[in-house]
Amino acid sequence: MLARREHSAFELRRKLQHRDMADTDIALAIEQLQREGLLSDRRFAESYIHMRKNKGYGPVRIAAELRQKGVAEDDFEPYLYADDINWSAVLMAAYEKKYGKLSCADYQEKAKRMRYLQYRGFTHDKIHELLG
Repeated sequence: MLARREHSAFELRRKLQHRDMADTDIALAIEQLQREGLLSDRRFAESYIHMRKNKGYGPVRIAAELRQKGVAEDDFEPYLYADDINWSAVLMAAYEKKYGKLSCADYQEKAKRMRYLQYRGFTHDKIHELLG
């Protein structure tokens, strides 16, 4: 399972439970994989953040998804708010991909665009900064 992509310990545990493995065997396997460095929630978080950022998602949504995948905030926060990630540029790219360079003409259209960007996981401050 780990050959194709990184997994969080929570995801791997759930997948092994679906294969009817005993909980004690699962716990031992996960512990051994973590000891050997083959399973790491931090490495999974870093990879996941990079992947979702490249697809145009913002930090709020990515953080929520990582929490759902059982990753602790201590494991993903350093990567999510790293200095090398320019969330304003990611926001601009997501906006331009969806709407192009066209400005919004009326309030309803602006509100619709703001909701879309919030759904994508960007903060209200960043959206307001972009749309004015």
